[in-house]
Amino acid sequence: MTGRTIAVTGADGFIGQNLRLRLGELGDRVLPLTRASTRDDWFVAVAQADGVVHLAGANRPADPGEFAAVNQGSARLLTEALAAAGRAVPVIYASSIRAEGDDDYGRSKRAGEDLLRAHGETGAAPVHIFRLPNVFGKWARPNYNSAVATFCHNVARDLPITIHDPAAPLSLVYIDDVIDLFLAALNSDIAGGFAEVAPVYHTTVGEVAATIRGFRDDRAGNMIDAVGTGLTRALYATYVAALPQSDFSYPIVSHRDPRGAFSEMLKTRTTGQFSYFTALPGVTRGGHYHHTKTEKFLIVHGRARFRFRHMVTGETCTITTDADTPQIVETIPGWAHDVTNVGEGVMISLLWANELFDRARPDTIAAQV
Repeated sequence: MTGRTIAVTGADGFIGQNLRLRLGELGDRVLPLTRASTRDDWFVAVAQADGVVHLAGANRPADPGEFAAVNQGSARLLTEALAAAGRAVPVIYASSIRAEGDDDYGRSKRAGEDLLRAHGETGAAPVHIFRLPNVFGKWARPNYNSAVATFCHNVARDLPITIHDPAAPLSLVYIDDVIDLFLAALNSDIAGGFAEVAPVYHTTVGEVAATIRGFRDDRAGNMIDAVGTGLTRALYATYVAALPQSDFSYPIVSHRDPRGAFSEMLKTRTTGQFSYFTALPGVTRGGHYHHTKTEKFLIVHGRARFRFRHMVTGETCTITTDADTPQIVETIPGWAHDVTNVGEGVMISLLWANELFDRARPDTIAAQV
């Protein structure tokens, strides 16, 4: 369902900014409520809303009394605005796992839950309460209420980070997953109440810090970790989002000679490395074979001729390809191979090898084709 009007309290905070962006992508209209909004603003926004996401709250106030004034007080204001609207407006409440505790913050969040649950029990509309653990992701504020944001910000700038107990447990939920949960609740017609938060990543402070430090070290070594799934994927996105603009790009080494240039783009620990090379017209590169190593070539500019020769039988094979007809050419163990630029301009090829280049054991034996 799209084209709705959604009121978002705490709209200028970390979660609020991410939620507003996603709602905009769906074509929804967002009515933002912030600390600058008046009581009348809340009543006007809620009266127009098809749904409310209540994110407003105090996490680290200078005066502990603000916990109750903001967390409980904003929940009370919202229930009053909902009652005045006289419409069935579903509510999403971003509570905290600390609502189970007995400190000032926990009590204030629990009091907010109680107020909103009481409103939901009147049958006016469902109230979905999410007790969130530590939320992390892009736009989280460093040195505020997210250790992950602080680690990413400092490590990206080569600043020290403070860890009192590396073994301290840490439960994390990623911002994109939180937004998915909120949107699913807004789109559902299920009864309100406490909603499941998943996936939650259970780790330690030391493990998270080590992973984030590894991102910086890997970048300096032209490496990449397994950043495509799970917690590491989410931490990597958060780290990259924390980079200063001066680090949005970085140089790589390019080896140049009269034949052209060869540059290693990216190396992995488990799935080889990616490179590219250029060749001037008439230039032949290669002229070797491998026992175990395999490679994949893709010509992205120009025209190339690949030649192969079986090292035992002498059988030969020739493949001609160009950038207009994308085609992977794979080198085969036990076959000598070379590639020649048979076009009129510079040839450019992407290259993937299934293993990192090891100078001590290169598995590359010179042989004419």
